[in-house]
Amino acid sequence: MPWTTALIPSQAGRRALVTGATSGIGYEAALALAGAGAEVVIAARDAGRAEDAARAIRRAHPGAEVAFRLLDTARLASVRAFAEEWRAEARPIDILLLNAGIAAVPRREETEDGFERQFATNYLGHFALTGLLLPHLRNEAGARVVAVASIAHRSGVIAFDDLQRRRGYGPQSTYRQTKLAMLMFALELDRRLRAAGSSVRSVAAHPGLAATAIARRGDRAGPLAAGIGKGLLGLLGQSAARGALPLLYATTAPEAEGGGYYGPDGPWEIRGSPGPARIEPHARDPDAAARLWAQSESLTGVASPL
Repeated sequence: MPWTTALIPSQAGRRALVTGATSGIGYEAALALAGAGAEVVIAARDAGRAEDAARAIRRAHPGAEVAFRLLDTARLASVRAFAEEWRAEARPIDILLLNAGIAAVPRREETEDGFERQFATNYLGHFALTGLLLPHLRNEAGARVVAVASIAHRSGVIAFDDLQRRRGYGPQSTYRQTKLAMLMFALELDRRLRAAGSSVRSVAAHPGLAATAIARRGDRAGPLAAGIGKGLLGLLGQSAARGALPLLYATTAPEAEGGGYYGPDGPWEIRGSPGPARIEPHARDPDAAARLWAQSESLTGVASPL
C-alpha cells in the first residue's frame, strides 16, 4: 500500500519546527503535521508569508497550534537570535525539519557573513541551527532531525578548497554542492548521535521533482527562466503535496531509520510514493563528512555538542 498522510501516526503532544514552511513542500509538511496534531512552528524570513501560511493551516485544521518565528538561514545573526530566544524559553523539540532553500541563483551572491548565498541558505544556516538547538531535542525515541537533500546530490562535489565558489561558481553545480552537503551532514549527524548514545535520530529525505516556488531559481533569474523552470517541473514532476510525502515519512513513520534516506519510489526517484532513496558512494564517505563538519564549525563558529 502506498504511504500517504493518512498513515501518519498521531503527533499530539509533539512540537515540530519547520524551516521554510511558507510555501511548497515545507508548507505541505507543516500542514500535514498540524493535521496530525503536532504543534507546528513555522521558521521563516518573511513574516507576512509566514502568517498567511499559519492562517491557511488553521483554516484547514481548526484548532491547530501554529506559530511563526523569524529565521533567515542565510544570516548567522538571525540563526543565533532564533536559537537564543528558543533557549530562553526552554521549549523541547520533537521534530526539526530542515527544509528552507533556494536554487540555482544565476550569478554568485554573498551574504552579510561573506558566504555564497546558496551554501549559506541551504546548508550552513541549517548546520548552525541544528548545533544550537540540539540541546532542546527530546532525548527519546521518535525525536528526529530531518534534512532535505535532493537527487542533485548525485553529481554534487564538495569543493573543500573553494566552498564559497569564489573561483568556480555555477548556478547548478553550487546548488548540487549544497544538497550533497545536507545529505552528508544528515548521515554524519546520525553517526554522532548514535556514538553519543542519544535516542534522537537524523534522517534525510528528498522530494524528487516537485513543482514548487524553488523553480523561481532564487527569485533572480527573471520571468522567462522562472516560467520555463516551473513548466518543466510541472510536466515531469509532481505536486508540492506529493513531494512533501518523503519528508513526512522520514519525520513520522516508525519504520524510518536513523541514517536513512527517503524519496519517491518511481523511475529515477522523480515522482512516486515514499521509499528508500539511493545514496551515492561519495555521500557516504565518513572522512569527507568529518572534514565538512569541521569546516562548517569553523565557518559558523558553532561547535556541535556531539
